[in-house]
Amino acid sequence: MFTGLVESIGSVVSADPSGAGVRLRVDLGPASEGVRPGDSIALGGVCQTVTEIAGAVAAFDAVTETLAKTTVGRWRPGTRVNIERSLRPSDRMGGHFVAGHVDGVGKVIESGQRADGWWLRVEAPPELFAEIAPKGSVAIDGVSLTVVEAETPVLSVTLIPTTLHETTLGALAAGDAVNLETDLLAKYVRRALAAMATGDEADRRLLDSLGRSGFID
Repeated sequence: MFTGLVESIGSVVSADPSGAGVRLRVDLGPASEGVRPGDSIALGGVCQTVTEIAGAVAAFDAVTETLAKTTVGRWRPGTRVNIERSLRPSDRMGGHFVAGHVDGVGKVIESGQRADGWWLRVEAPPELFAEIAPKGSVAIDGVSLTVVEAETPVLSVTLIPTTLHETTLGALAAGDAVNLETDLLAKYVRRALAAMATGDEADRRLLDSLGRSGFID
């Protein structure tokens, strides 16, 4: 589990074919402190497991599912990626709960300064919009952001100077691909609503569980 608060910007050292997947080596920079094999690291919003580490450079094995549903297959040596180590129970929750499980790849429509700030507009897969709403949360390349506008198929966010300088989002341009993860709670709400509409027994049990937990009435 992650928060969407980026710790450092890493750099892909190598991306080599390995079976049906890709073996990545990524320079984690300052975020390499304390990292051990088996740890989970969010790379550009994609949760990956450290298989080896030497100094600040960690190795990861990206499988075919990851390559199919994220931007990882497009990474090359020199690609800059947002880095976040997994959340510890004692950490402050400054962003929102991010699982590192990418829901889809979006395309940047606009990234630039307007009179009222820096706007980033992304065309998202339309099927994700049931889980995207103004004032809700979304992770773009692993960065926790608040949705300002959402009109299928484009979502818009505004970026503060810190986000522009300390993540990879400031370097995005129209046409770039980005990893998108919708809010975790929105996924459960969507399924709960589907359960009420369809009467599916498995979904009904989930709905009852959410009710007992206080998520829904």
